[in-house]
Amino acid sequence: MRNLLLIVILAVIGGGAYIYANMPSTTAVVAGDVAPDFTLQDTKGNKVTLSSLRGKVVLVNFWATWCPPCIEEMPSMERLHKYMAEEDFVMLAINTEQNGRTVVPEFLKKSPYTFPILYDDKSVAQQQYGVYKFPESFIVGKDGTVVEKIIGPLDWSSSKTVAYLKSLAKG
Repeated sequence: MRNLLLIVILAVIGGGAYIYANMPSTTAVVAGDVAPDFTLQDTKGNKVTLSSLRGKVVLVNFWATWCPPCIEEMPSMERLHKYMAEEDFVMLAINTEQNGRTVVPEFLKKSPYTFPILYDDKSVAQQQYGVYKFPESFIVGKDGTVVEKIIGPLDWSSSKTVAYLKSLAKG
């Protein structure tokens, strides 16, 4: 019994050390910061650069296929994507998995979504934004400044959220 307890304690400490060692070294982006620019490839092979979307409100969402809260919020993200189709609004769902180019297409076969999904398999954007919790989202205003930072899942299609994003897109 003592050995089992010792193994559990060492596993927890070791896991914590692994998480700490793999946390981003940069300071996390917060509301009011200029959104760090990135260029990532989408699932169709197109390069997407955040700065090229200036003049639009951009929802930058970091997620992974192994993350239940990420998967939970995706249907509401799809609804939001459709609700905002006529607005100055773009949604970028950034997959952070090193094997994303393999697992995301399989995931999309089971759960097809039409919003843009980008690959950050080298953790470039993830480190720039200081993201280590999932899902984590940033609403970037038309001027390229982070307006909101949201950690955890959200009902992106709630009437309050849609109204807020529409007001940002019109402003």
